[in-house]
Amino acid sequence: MRLSMRWFGPAHDTIPLAHIRQVPGLVGVVTTLYDTLPGEVWEKAAIKALKDEVTAHGLLITGIESVNVHDAIKAGLPERDKYIENYIKTLTRLGEAGIDMVCYNFMPVFDFTRTELSHLREDGATVFAYDQAVIDTLNPNKMNEYMARISEGFVMPGWEKERVAELTRLFELYKDVTDEALLDNLVYFLRAIMPVCNKYGIRMAIHPDDPAWPVFGLPRIVGTLDSLQKILDAVDDPLSGITLCTGSLGTRPDNDIPGIIRALSGRIHFAHVRNLRHTAPGVFEESAHPSLDGSLDMYAIMKAFYDTGFDGVLRPDHGRAIFGERAMPGYGLYDRAIGCGYLLGLWEALQKQD
Repeated sequence: MRLSMRWFGPAHDTIPLAHIRQVPGLVGVVTTLYDTLPGEVWEKAAIKALKDEVTAHGLLITGIESVNVHDAIKAGLPERDKYIENYIKTLTRLGEAGIDMVCYNFMPVFDFTRTELSHLREDGATVFAYDQAVIDTLNPNKMNEYMARISEGFVMPGWEKERVAELTRLFELYKDVTDEALLDNLVYFLRAIMPVCNKYGIRMAIHPDDPAWPVFGLPRIVGTLDSLQKILDAVDDPLSGITLCTGSLGTRPDNDIPGIIRALSGRIHFAHVRNLRHTAPGVFEESAHPSLDGSLDMYAIMKAFYDTGFDGVLRPDHGRAIFGERAMPGYGLYDRAIGCGYLLGLWEALQKQD
């Protein structure tokens, strides 16, 4: 396990690398060029500057999260080949820089969906929360305005202003895209990029849909063991794998997450490990990482990783806002650092049981 933390870069993250460096057991960060739009080729100089800044603080770039996939690729438009070629150029430059893991998603329109980003819990902490009944009352074309109201002035990943400004066009773009068509478009994309991935040893790790069911009628194809297995079977290359996100898969109580980890062993290249609490069907709130605070058995999850020999990148995911910290919702330092300590403690205990 290579314990890491997500970092959005010096212009966007509220947490300096000097503070992240102080988290015990942490080896690096997963990061991105946050100002680069989907479809743009990443500049070599920008990749080098990002890497130099991270290594100057004694950390590694353990992966990129994310190189966003252009909607022309997801929707299967005629111009998708141009954007796939741009993606290949970016992968080439990342490979040349020695970066060997890329997380990406194939969710139409929205990266993730929540109804609250600062849901107040009984202990005074605030967390992300979701209520399907609230979603059902919202106008999807007004989600940009809704997210702007609840994001406290921060730009949330997947909700960048350039993207949410064109929601109406995006919904129109996907209106005839079925689950089957979306899967076909994903397979087309993966088959095109696998040669460059094999040249540089780049592990592609698709992130599950969040939540793991259709929202606003949009297609969703990455939310269960069966759907994940279908993707891996369609492009049966060891470098085509998944990001095992316990929070996203955990939105469905019927997902056996330790079982999914065991079933997909060898094809899990990246792990987001966090907990959440289900309060009613279609209603959940995120929680602190320990098992006692949510609905997921974090020991069983970490044991599944350990038993299957997982040696990839693992990071705590969204944290609570605690101790009065002012930070990007979900990405403050304090609770994610506590999460690192908890996950590292579970891992040490598992190692010493052998």
